[in-house]
Order: sequence, then C-alpha cells, then structure tokens
Amino acid sequence: MSQQCAQVAKKANSILACLRNSVASRTREVIVLLNAALVRPHLECYVQFWAPHYQKDIEVLDRVQRRATKLVKGLENKCYEEWLRELRLFILEKRSLRGDLIALYSCLKGGCSEVDVKHWNRLPREVVESPSLEVFKRQADVALQDMV
Repeated sequence: MSQQCAQVAKKANSILACLRNSVASRTREVIVLLNAALVRPHLECYVQFWAPHYQKDIEVLDRVQRRATKLVKGLENKCYEEWLRELRLFILEKRSLRGDLIALYSCLKGGCSEVDVKHWNRLPREVVESPSLEVFKRQADVALQDMV
C-alpha cells in the first residue's frame, strides 16, 4: 500500500469517527450529506490525482466508504452493493471513471484535442450529446450503473 493512500484513508477514517461520535442523526439524508461534504472529497481527490493502481490501495479506500455507509440506519440487513445503490453512490473505481468522463466531456465541449476516449466510446449517444454538464452528469450516472 502506498504512503499517500494510507494517509488519505487515515484522515478520512478520523473524520468518520468524529461524525459517528458527534452526530446524533443516522438518517440517510444527514449521513450522505456529511459524507459527501467531509469524507468523500479526500477519497476522490486521491483517486483523481494519484489514480491508485494497487488493489490494496483501492480496497483500503473502499473500506472507508463502506464504513461511511454503515452509519446509515435502515441498511443493516443489506449487502454493500445494495447500500451503494440505495444511497446512489458508486464504488471509488466508478467515481474515478465518472470524474474522468466529466473532464473528458468538458474537454471535448471546449475543444481539447488529446484525450483517452476508451470509456467515452462506450457511453450511449444521448449521454455524449448532452446539452449541458449537469445533464451529462445525471445521464452518465445512469450509464455508469452498467459499466466497468
């Protein structure tokens, strides 16, 4: 495991511990909002900039997200994949792909010439031809459910 990954996981886990110990509400809305605002940015920043290639790094980061989803009441009797689906979240690998696709969309709409279009070519036409970035994000989220 890389040192950068260990540091990111440690920071994200300490934020989760603070949330677990200080937030009384375990409703979906509260936990998802706090996770999105305080925990996920650390993980996504690492994934986007360092692009973890080691399976152990990916597993460590996914464990952080798994801990975050465990804070939500009402999901105890479901598997992790069902937690993610109900909370409308992706595993970090898909979140990384989503970030890449958003950057690619922005580049293509802005006239960028050198891009990797491997995953782009797998997107449905209506996603690729989205009229705006917001529409693209929504449609890409739906398309990513079946990718990777």
